[in-house]
Amino acid sequence: MTVSGAYVTPDVLDGLSLPERVALLRSRMAAVPSRGETASVRIESSDPDPVSSDFGEAEPIRAVRQRAVLPVPSALIDVLPHGGLVRGTVASVSGAGSLLIGLVAAVTGAGGHVAVIGQPRFGVLAAVEMGAQLSKLALIPDPGPDPVEVAAILLDGVDLVVLGLGGMSVSPTRARAVVARARSKGSTLLVTDGHWDGAELRLDASVHGYDGLGTGRELGRGRLRGVRLSVCARGKAMRPRTVRLDLRSENGRIEWHAEQHEQNPLSIAVST
Repeated sequence: MTVSGAYVTPDVLDGLSLPERVALLRSRMAAVPSRGETASVRIESSDPDPVSSDFGEAEPIRAVRQRAVLPVPSALIDVLPHGGLVRGTVASVSGAGSLLIGLVAAVTGAGGHVAVIGQPRFGVLAAVEMGAQLSKLALIPDPGPDPVEVAAILLDGVDLVVLGLGGMSVSPTRARAVVARARSKGSTLLVTDGHWDGAELRLDASVHGYDGLGTGRELGRGRLRGVRLSVCARGKAMRPRTVRLDLRSENGRIEWHAEQHEQNPLSIAVST
């Protein structure tokens, strides 16, 4: 096993834990230019195996989908065009933080490696309650002045990179360079808290209710038992799809349950 120059051979990464992977990739950052996309760290590897392959046996329809995906909470599978987060693409997520936490938990719970960048308030406890494996999760709350560069580096060694932009807007030129890197490595970039041109999938979550807070005179009293979310998925080659979800605590875990699918509001207006 060798590491030479700016190249990291795949057998080196295969033998390392997630913290060791991140440490190795960080050690290569010294050679990275301060601006623009970089090729200073490179993994020469074959096409990655989809993490979701172990989860399609119960649903034969998933087997005919040709694009490799990362797993998502089961209640979200049918609202996404490929049943998961497509490898080698960029997606964006906004709104209620439970959605982002659930996506991270699903990937790490399936054995995938995830790096979360620029999210100092990321809910680690909630992630664990949703099934996350902390040994597969790397947190980089303060990535420095150029979080996009850090994300580009980590795309080489992990399955999913979550990038908090902190209100930044990434230029189309730079966004295209990072998209090309994600595609070549077979990793997925999930951006939040900012603007990113060219995202293949956009997910937006909003809270539309809580369970356990009482009613009538008891309103506001009690213990929170569940949260109701509305998640809308939009993409380049799909009509908007919306699903309502119940997040409930069951046997020490937070489970996701789909309530119902909503029609596209435009379709409703036409049909009536």
